[in-house]
Amino acid sequence: MTAAIELIGITKRFPGVIANDDVNLTVERGEIHAICGENGAGKSTLMKMLYGMQSPDEGRMLVDGEEVHLSSPSDAIARGIGMVHQHFMLADQLTVLENVILGSEPTTTGGRIDFADARRHFDEVGEVYGLTIDPDDLVETLEVGERQRVEIIKVLFRGAEILILDEPTAVLVPQEVEELFRNMRDLKADGATILFIDHKLDEVLEIADSITVLRHGRTVATVDPAEVTAGDLAELMVGSELPTPDTTDSTVTDEVALHVDGVTVLDDDDRPVVDDVTLEIRRGEIVGIAGVEGNGQHELVSSIVGTMDPSAGTISLGGRDIAHWSVRDRREAGVAYVPQDRHAEGLLLDAPLWENAALGHQTEEPFSKGIWVDRAGSRRRTEEIRGSYDVRTPNVDVSAHALSGGNQQKLILGREITSQPKLLIASHPTRGIDVGAQAAVWDHLRRARAGGLATLLISADLDELIGLSDTIVVMFRGRLVARLEPDDLTPRDLGAYMTGSRLDDVATGTVADPAGVATVAASAPTVDRDAT
Repeated sequence: MTAAIELIGITKRFPGVIANDDVNLTVERGEIHAICGENGAGKSTLMKMLYGMQSPDEGRMLVDGEEVHLSSPSDAIARGIGMVHQHFMLADQLTVLENVILGSEPTTTGGRIDFADARRHFDEVGEVYGLTIDPDDLVETLEVGERQRVEIIKVLFRGAEILILDEPTAVLVPQEVEELFRNMRDLKADGATILFIDHKLDEVLEIADSITVLRHGRTVATVDPAEVTAGDLAELMVGSELPTPDTTDSTVTDEVALHVDGVTVLDDDDRPVVDDVTLEIRRGEIVGIAGVEGNGQHELVSSIVGTMDPSAGTISLGGRDIAHWSVRDRREAGVAYVPQDRHAEGLLLDAPLWENAALGHQTEEPFSKGIWVDRAGSRRRTEEIRGSYDVRTPNVDVSAHALSGGNQQKLILGREITSQPKLLIASHPTRGIDVGAQAAVWDHLRRARAGGLATLLISADLDELIGLSDTIVVMFRGRLVARLEPDDLTPRDLGAYMTGSRLDDVATGTVADPAGVATVAASAPTVDRDAT
């Protein structure tokens, strides 16, 4: 049988970098084929060429046995190839149906959008592939897993039979991952071919029919998941065993670094997105916040960093209320921040590394002398970060854009921790990076914790939350509803609290103690019923 996709000798070069070097890949019709590799291995570049976003310098691409030259996503869609990107491309203010047809609107003879025809086609896609969702729902009301379903329907609506899913589980809780995998199996049963890019090796082994590993831009191996372990894949990817986030020795002290008391944050419509949150973190402690995205975690972080003002409550750093200080004053007082979106908030992509290493600390030594930028001091500190945090770059003059995601993240983490902060806020610190960079980030967080740093950790990786945290609090609809000890907690249990399904099974509780909620075992959390 002719393969759905065959890439032969694909090479792609950028200035100073060979992103793909003689890559070969065969994807059979009707299979789920996983692509694994560390950041910088060439996965994204390869998929962008298959989707027509970039063109190879050498090599051939065959779709259903026919050689193709794809110069745009429109060309790829015309050949039945669709891509669901890691960061959803949906308009929140439009309905599901409006998002699905956007850019491919069926029209009547008079040139108007034919919504009746669009709805019929939408219903057909949902029925054929078992993807059900109300076409009239506003996207802004949907959960993360439902938004992803809309993205999949979008590419199927356009006739895609070959789907590229880029890190599709990055923001999903375990229950949503299970639903996604059911959808993928249904798509496969109906004849779809799926290319699945993922860093979570246990998920790859569960869902894939075949796995291709890329390393340093080259094809290392294509393996049968029934014949390999996660450790085997990790060795193929990075040459070492699979890391774990587990933390054993306690380093928690009695000294409170951060005390958040009764903080409320309102949105533009004066609705509470953070509702009467009380929380404290001691020196040497990592407190993890678990919650499905959109439940107030981002706004809580913003109120601590200073980009949003709380309407009520206090935020004390080392005993001083900083709730209404400027961002600069908070940074200089010792608040360090690893943002959830390193490109939008953490880096100037076109600036050199030595300038990026100064961001947020540009008024302090060694980055400045009085009112002047100290270029020599900035370069020295960046070289220190480069060495201590294994930021792989030829020199500190290259732009941040030239680094892989893992190296960008290590630069940001090094910048923040070397400033000797009192509090580190780490928001999704390993999102979208490979197992090697992930292990490095975990090591640096553990080392900082052992040195007495108080850390607030927000992550969609539940194994990471459970492994690194000394305490986990669950945020649901803007409130802290449970405080859990991670020792006996499983990702599935934690996911149930995050989605609210476990909250209906327990007795009414109140937010009573100084940390915001009573400390409980995983099997019996204290719950604020007003938040459910």
